[in-house]
Amino acid sequence: MTKVAMLIHGEPGHYGASFPDFPGATTGADDLDALYDKAAEMLSFHVGGMLADGLDVPPVRSLDVLQDDPLFREDAADGMAGVLDVDLPRNTVRVNLTMNESDLRRRGGPRDPLGLARPGYQRPAPQVGQVPDGGRRAAKR
Repeated sequence: MTKVAMLIHGEPGHYGASFPDFPGATTGADDLDALYDKAAEMLSFHVGGMLADGLDVPPVRSLDVLQDDPLFREDAADGMAGVLDVDLPRNTVRVNLTMNESDLRRRGGPRDPLGLARPGYQRPAPQVGQVPDGGRRAAKR
């Protein structure tokens, strides 16, 4: 989870949120609890779109650092600052690996013209809080 500074503006029944480190990322809601929920979802979607478009995701600054930014102080003057705990998407990284050919064949799956398995040895990455292999431990050989 990443802690992201959020500016909240509005009045009861009409709240808006913006993010100093993510210009253009805004959302609104009828109450503050809903605003935090919508803001987390929207910001995750926004960052995912940046990554998909090949854009760099800006570094996230703490409130302490932002207080030294005159633009932030001006924007925050008529609102309140909050901190949003959000699970932001990350860049995916492609890796090559070397393994024993017999282990590769044992994984099975569709074969390419050279007879090598492709998706049979790939698995989705575990989500935050999950134990790899669904909590199962590999049997000792």
